Amino acid sequence: MLVAVAAVVAVILALALALALALALLAPALRHRLVLSALHHAAGRYRRRLSLLGSEVGLSQERRLRRLLPPGTARGSEAFRERQPLGQSCPEGGLGEQVPPLHPWALLRSCWGTDPPLQGSLLYLDVLRATFPQALAPQGMALLSWAPSGPLAPAGWPLPTLYCTPDEASTLPSRAAALRVQLLFALRQPALRVLEAGLAAELHDALGTLRSEWPALAQDLALGRLSPQPGLPEDVRGRLEALLAPDAVRAAEVRAECAQGFEGIVQRLWPQLEVVVVGMAHGAEKLYRDALHQADCKGMPIYCPFYRAAGALLGMNLWPEEPVPRFLLCPDWAFCEFLPCPAKEDSRTVLLGELWEGREYSLVLTARPGQYRCQAGEVLRVTGFHRQCPVVEPVRRDSQVLSVRGENIPEERFCQSLCRAVGMWPGARLVDYVCVESALLGASSGASAPHYEVFVELQGLRDLSEAQRYKLDQCLQEDFPIYKSFRFKGSVGALRLHLLRAGALPRLREALGSARPMPRVLREERLLHLIQSNVVS
Repeated sequence: MLVAVAAVVAVILALALALALALALLAPALRHRLVLSALHHAAGRYRRRLSLLGSEVGLSQERRLRRLLPPGTARGSEAFRERQPLGQSCPEGGLGEQVPPLHPWALLRSCWGTDPPLQGSLLYLDVLRATFPQALAPQGMALLSWAPSGPLAPAGWPLPTLYCTPDEASTLPSRAAALRVQLLFALRQPALRVLEAGLAAELHDALGTLRSEWPALAQDLALGRLSPQPGLPEDVRGRLEALLAPDAVRAAEVRAECAQGFEGIVQRLWPQLEVVVVGMAHGAEKLYRDALHQADCKGMPIYCPFYRAAGALLGMNLWPEEPVPRFLLCPDWAFCEFLPCPAKEDSRTVLLGELWEGREYSLVLTARPGQYRCQAGEVLRVTGFHRQCPVVEPVRRDSQVLSVRGENIPEERFCQSLCRAVGMWPGARLVDYVCVESALLGASSGASAPHYEVFVELQGLRDLSEAQRYKLDQCLQEDFPIYKSFRFKGSVGALRLHLLRAGALPRLREALGSARPMPRVLREERLLHLIQSNVVS
């Protein structure tokens, strides 16, 4: 019997290998269509499976937990929760997975793979195909993403013929150089269908480069070259430049459109573009998504397909045309528990099938073997259900709460107060900001009471009066009664507001060393010193 099974497996593997070799020999366009068709059928199978899993959420979660626990461990979520105490914060994770080998065998494997990154990519490609019919054209996607430690898998990695951006461009040691090179390769493609970025901040910064360097970018297009720049090694520059060719016509188009201004520039540069995709556009990235919607990407849908926490893929956005991203939590991607908010000392976690619409929960995650019941630091709001699977909207990150006396000002509410204060400064527009609690300043904070220091980048104002600076503290007092009472007692000092030179925050994002959501509250002295060196007022 075992011999017969082994023979069958050998035959299947041989056929798969033969098919893989046949695919490799086909013309690129035909290979693209065949793989796309296979992935479409695989995505259809997974959609049907997801619908079935959504009807038995509890069983799906129990099966996922069993796969994550060591062999011989007592089974069942109840025993697991009784035996395993709530852990500390989850280890910080990245935004994606390392790129698997992009050969035909990897493409075939993706059709029957069961790990979350493969399933997520299948759903992503299926959603794009259903909503934006021309989005999956060969070479129709451009990628803007920085991964200095090695290339990360783009959202549609099982179909690499989608991308016109060379992999090597994302791994440059300099974030600014990587985004500029990727932008140049995107500009070469007037028939682009999808513009994809790992983070909303990466797209925001790349388009900022377009605003400031469009004459030089157009010149590079016309000459078919890559200008030397810091962070672009000469040998890499030579290899990437070999992929370019002079294109005076496209260079003239870029000059003409940029000379007219930058509102709606994305749609004007790429008239056939159907959608802008960003790997993360909620939480701290919402500020950049809103800025893109209002200016450079005006008129374009911005689609955030995935929900990740602590580096683990947890959910999928199946509604790409909705303005506010919401995510279906897939029950076979991780074992999830939830602490109701506001938390109580004796709160017991509830499971995926026990959530209530409209309520907020703090996420507890078991996504990898050995990392059990980690507190992800993410607060989610349940907005509805897809069968029994909850649909959620990320609300805030606990690690980004401002608090020097226990007043606990959440990230998203601080941003609302800041935007309200900026609205009182005639001509000003908020570009970006970060905060610091005075404890990080050490002796340099003086003898004053504990306080916040806020660093802002603005458009439309070169300086702020003392009265204008006080507006932010006043808005916080109006929005947070506890903060107001501490200010009245003198136990919390007046907020200090600093104005940054243009480009300070992109330099901070490069100093982070990897692509991750923008920290709004700095906790490291090296980042504090960097931002202090860019204060102009």
